Amino acid sequence: MSGLMKRRDLLAAVAAATTTAAGTGLGLMPAGAIAAGTAGNAGSWPSRPIRLVVPFPGGSSPDLVARYLAEPLAHTLGQPVVVDNKPGAGGNIGTGAVAKAAPDGHTLLFTIQGPLITAPLLAKSLPYDPQRELRSVSFIASSPNVLVVPPSLGVETLAQFVALARRRAGELNYGSVGNGSAAHLAMASFIARAGLAMVHVPYAGFPQVVSAMLAGQIHAGFMVPAIAMPQVRAGKLKALAVTSAGRFGALAELPTVAESGYPGFEATSWQALLAPAGTPEAIVRRLSDEVVRIVRGEAFRRELLPLFFSAAGTSPEGLDSLMRDERQRWGALIKQLKLERE
Repeated sequence: MSGLMKRRDLLAAVAAATTTAAGTGLGLMPAGAIAAGTAGNAGSWPSRPIRLVVPFPGGSSPDLVARYLAEPLAHTLGQPVVVDNKPGAGGNIGTGAVAKAAPDGHTLLFTIQGPLITAPLLAKSLPYDPQRELRSVSFIASSPNVLVVPPSLGVETLAQFVALARRRAGELNYGSVGNGSAAHLAMASFIARAGLAMVHVPYAGFPQVVSAMLAGQIHAGFMVPAIAMPQVRAGKLKALAVTSAGRFGALAELPTVAESGYPGFEATSWQALLAPAGTPEAIVRRLSDEVVRIVRGEAFRRELLPLFFSAAGTSPEGLDSLMRDERQRWGALIKQLKLERE
């Protein structure tokens, strides 16, 4: 497991790809220079409001970060950027809608890795092909996950949780934001490491996972801290460990899974912006340039701090590199764990 989801390696690969892209003139070129030298014409774009599809419910972490991006992007582009939540099927419904949308730069996708990377690895068929029907724009942000349980479970540490799950093998369940999501596979990989037997229950988004846990319907789950920690700090949920490689700054009080007896365990949730394949290159480049400028800016980084996300901001090539790395990592995990294809 030491090779799985190595966030530092992942981010280094993204940074290297971004540097390479910049060196070849494809990364952060001025929009005017790009428009003059590539196919398509961004001069009249955008000509109407842009629809930013988030394939998860309102209040979910991708919804929150998308809304932080939408306002400054609208100001920059001179057209409204409207967040459109299309949840369902672990993000596959909204992702498929964007994949089939007109490639004119007026419909974009803001999503996590599940619908892009792991859903295609797990599913026998999907209503879209992310590699063929979607175009990278930028890797936006990433966050570790937190393992949370209801206080009624009566455990205070990860070791106590593991001991309980072993005693009640097959009786406990866990929630995630859908089959193939980072939360699902992070838990599946941990269950395999710890030798546990638990039942997976998928939900449309993290707010639904939280509600189910508060109602006593599920017993555990990895969640992004933006969703988990308000409930933890209110005493409604119990946080056991964080999935970063080392103690995470804003959550320094929490031990890592790795230091709690599972060396090398690390799992990261990330978010990205994409467009339908066939979107004119000049539009993609201008959009990427503007998004990178916003995401790397101090104002956006400050917005992400309460959400426990780290801002990234890359060229399209940077996101391509990230996704290639993730396909290899999750593909190896899915093969190792012999996860059932659905």
